[in-house]
This record gives sequence, C-alpha cells and structure tokens, in this order.
Amino acid sequence: MNVEAIKSIYFFEMARTRRTLLQSVISPVISTSLYFIVFGAAVGSRIQEVEGVSYGAFITPGLIMLTLLGQCISNGSFGIYFPKFTGTIYEVLSAPVAMTEILLGYVGAAATKGMIIGFIILLTANLFVDVRIEHPFMMILFFLLTGVTFSLFGFMIGIWAGNFEQLNLIPMLVVPPLTFLGGSFYSVNMLPPFWQAVSHLNPVLYLVSGFRWSFYGIADVNPAISLAMITVFLAICLGTLGWIFKTGYRLRN
Repeated sequence: MNVEAIKSIYFFEMARTRRTLLQSVISPVISTSLYFIVFGAAVGSRIQEVEGVSYGAFITPGLIMLTLLGQCISNGSFGIYFPKFTGTIYEVLSAPVAMTEILLGYVGAAATKGMIIGFIILLTANLFVDVRIEHPFMMILFFLLTGVTFSLFGFMIGIWAGNFEQLNLIPMLVVPPLTFLGGSFYSVNMLPPFWQAVSHLNPVLYLVSGFRWSFYGIADVNPAISLAMITVFLAICLGTLGWIFKTGYRLRN
C-alpha cells in the first residue's frame, strides 16, 4: 500500500477546499440556514410537532442528509473529473499508484469534506432548534456510511461523465428530488397509503429515516432495514468501481 500516494491525493483535494472556502463551506451553511428560517417560519407555524418532536428539530436530520448527499456526490465527481478534463489524469495513471490507492485518496477527501460540512450544519442547527441525539454511535455510523457511499457514487459519476453537463446531470436533476421526496421535511406516515407505498421505492427515504431515528428514536422505516439498504448500496458502488478499474472504462477519456 502506497500510503504517501494516498496522502498526496487526499491533501491535494483538501487544499482545494481551503482555496475555495466561500463556495465549499460557507455557501452550504448559509443555504441550510435559510431552510431553517423559511421552513421554520412558513411550515413550522402550521405544524408545531411531528411525532412528538418540534418541526424545526424534526427536519434537522433531513437537512443534514440533504447537504451530505449533495456535497459528497459533487466533491467525489469533480475530484476525478477535473483531472480528466485538464489531462493531468495521465500523470496519476502513469505513476506507481494502484487504482485502490487513487480511490482511497479521492473518495476519502470527498467524504471528509462532506462530513465536515455536515457537522457544521449540525452545529448551526443548534442555533435555531433544540437538537438531541439519542443514539450517537448509530448517528456516526449512518453519517460515515452515507458519506463514503455517496462519495463513491460521485466518483463513478465523475468517471462516467464526458462533459460538465453530464457531470451535473445526476447531482442536479436526480438527487435533489429524491431527497426532497424522501421524508426530509415530513413523515411519510402523513401521506395517503398509496403515496406511502410509492415513497418506499425511494432509496433516500431509508437514509433519512435511519438518520432521524439516531436523533429522536422515531423512524418511517425500521432502522435495521435502513442500515441494510445503505450497506447494499455501498456494496453495489464498490462492485461497480471494481469493474471500472478492471476494464479501465473512461479513465483515459
């Protein structure tokens, strides 16, 4: 294992975040704060509590998950796509660095950046609502698994994308609707039976539900099922990346 290569890629990606601090960190925090202000004032005044939890506190795990998914996918995809776009990917591929070491460097940095912003959002939420964490170990586990899994997913998008339009296709057009319709701002138990059944086809529901359970002990889906779903998705991402590395699909395009 070439630890120095992993560290070089990892710290290079982390340095890019420091150079773009306003865009990478401050902007997501401001956007999430606006969610608290708008939804807290507009919806919170009409829905005081959801399953015994104040509405502002109820949406906090969903907002953290919304930010975490978006940041991990964006960082994971851009991290590998930009070297392809500029041609510097050839320097990485010609170096004595294994594909797994490249993966650990890029995905590790993407997951770290996403989770740092997620924790900042959690701290910011305490300025607006009273947040409690009933199962801290499970919260960290869901947080870590989600960050790593969707950084891997973003890495795959970056490899697949042939231009900036394709790079932003899934993060902009697919992920936000799934997150908004995945119970981030409401409990699916509030929906009619038909739409509850439809909501259970949304994979993001399981992430949000399990993460919310770790905070307040309430969930739309059994937490064990949520944990199993994220584990399965992680295994699918790893298997797909194994095939990509074996075939060299689009790494040189």
